[in-house]
Amino acid sequence: MTPRQIDRPQLKAQTRELLRSAQVRPKAMAALYLGLIAVLNLADTLAGSVSLSLLGTFVTVLTMLLGTVLNVGFVLYCMAIRRGERAEFLTLFDGFSFVGKIIGLSILQSVFIFLWSLLFVIPGIIAAYRYRFAMYNLCENPDLSIVEALDMSKRQTEGYKGQLFVLDLSYLGWGILASLPSTVEFFYLYLQILEDPAVFMADPTRLVPLIGSGLLMSLIIWLWSLAVQLFYLPNYQCVELGYFDIAKETSGVGAGARPQEGGWNGDQDGWGGGPDDLGGY
Repeated sequence: MTPRQIDRPQLKAQTRELLRSAQVRPKAMAALYLGLIAVLNLADTLAGSVSLSLLGTFVTVLTMLLGTVLNVGFVLYCMAIRRGERAEFLTLFDGFSFVGKIIGLSILQSVFIFLWSLLFVIPGIIAAYRYRFAMYNLCENPDLSIVEALDMSKRQTEGYKGQLFVLDLSYLGWGILASLPSTVEFFYLYLQILEDPAVFMADPTRLVPLIGSGLLMSLIIWLWSLAVQLFYLPNYQCVELGYFDIAKETSGVGAGARPQEGGWNGDQDGWGGGPDDLGGY
C-alpha cells in the first residue's frame, strides 16, 4: 500500500473532539506531566549549581531518563484517548513497567541519529523522522525488541517524513510562544557576561549570583511555559499518534495493522547499510 496525503486540519479537528470526550481531562494530565518535568529540571539545576562534580552529572542523566519514561506515560495516556479508553493519572507512570527497553531504545535511537548526522546535518534530520514512531511501537507492544521497534518505524515512516515535518512546522508558533521568556532570560545573562567576559572566565563562580537572582524569573518562565503547553501539547501528541495510526494502516506494519500482501518480514528489503545497519532511507 502506498502512503496517502493526510488531511492535517481535519485530523486536528477530530482530535479536538476526542480530547473533549476524554474522561480524564487532558489539561489536568498535561499539568501533572509538565509539573513533574519541572521538578526534575529544578533538581538538575540545583545539583548543577551546588556541585560540578560527578554527582551533578549523575543527577542530570537521572533526570533525563526519568523525563523520558514520564513522556512515555503521557504517550500511553494519549493512545488511550484515541482508542476511547479511560486512562487514569497513574497511567503517567506505566512506562516504568518496561523502563529498561525505553531507556535502551532512547539511547540507541540517539546514537543512530548522531551517526547519521556525522554524514551531514540533513541525513541526521531525516534519521530523526525515520525513527519517529519507534517508541510508539514499543508502547503498543513492550514485548518487541529495540531493533524491531526501530525497523518497524523505518517502514512506517516511508512516505510520511515530509508530512511529519510539516506537522511540526504547524506547531512551531506554539513552541516559540512557550519559550519566549526563557529566550529573554538567556539574552539577559548573555549581556551581563558580555559586559566583562574576562571576569567570568577567570572566576566561573561569579555566574552563581546571576543564576540565583534569576530564580523568580525561572518560576515565571516555568509558569508561562506550562500555561502555553497546556493548550497545545495534548492536541499535538494525539495528532501525531493519528499520523502513526495512518502510517500503520498504509504500511501494514504495527500492532493491529493488516499485513501487506506477502506479509511483513523484518529481514527483507532494508537490513544492512548505513551507520545503523538498518538500510537506507
